[in-house]
Parts: sequence; C-alpha cells; structure tokens
Amino acid sequence: MKAVAVVLALVVLAAVQLAMAARLDEQWGITCGQVDANVAPCVSYLTQGGEPGAACCSGVKTLSGLAKSTDERRTACNCLKAAANRYPNLKDDAAQALPSKCGVALNVPISRTINCDT
Repeated sequence: MKAVAVVLALVVLAAVQLAMAARLDEQWGITCGQVDANVAPCVSYLTQGGEPGAACCSGVKTLSGLAKSTDERRTACNCLKAAANRYPNLKDDAAQALPSKCGVALNVPISRTINCDT
C-alpha cells in the first residue's frame, strides 16, 4: 500500500512540474527550440527551392501565431537568423518568399544578415 502511495505522489509531482513548465513557456514567450521545430520541415525548400510542403507551411503558420509581441518577434528573428546561418546553401530568395508561398503574413524575416533589433 505504501508503494502505491509513493507512486501516486510521484505521478502528481510530475504532473505539477509539467504544468509549471508550460506556464513558464507562456510567461517567457517563444524559444529557439520552438522556432527550429516549426521551420525544420522547410529546410529542403529553403536550400533547394521548389515549393514548400504542407508540413513546412503548417510550421510557418504556427510560428506566426507564436510570435505576437515585439519581444517574441525579435526572439524569433534572432532564432531564424541563427538557423539561416547554419545552412550556407540557404537560398535567400526562397527564404524571403516562404511566408507568401504559405499564405502567411509573417512579420519575422528569414535572413542571415537581418538586424533583429530594428
């Protein structure tokens, strides 16, 4: 009986920690992990051209919804800039066209050289 109580207490503790972590994410805004996860399906389009796939456009739409405040857009911009610099074969024209190709008004540019503080 004691073992069941201990396991139950651990499960409750884990649930509380997960809930607190989710609240911290909301409080602190967008992260580079979120940005990277949402644009990861776009890498082949951004490096090879063509048309972005459905998963890519879904990620861009999600990213647009996550980056609402000025600080969140600035963070997303810096994350996208860092991600763009990881791909030397990134096609700048594809990066600039991505939001419109996905039908999204993304107020965050994808560029290796953008000044995210302006």
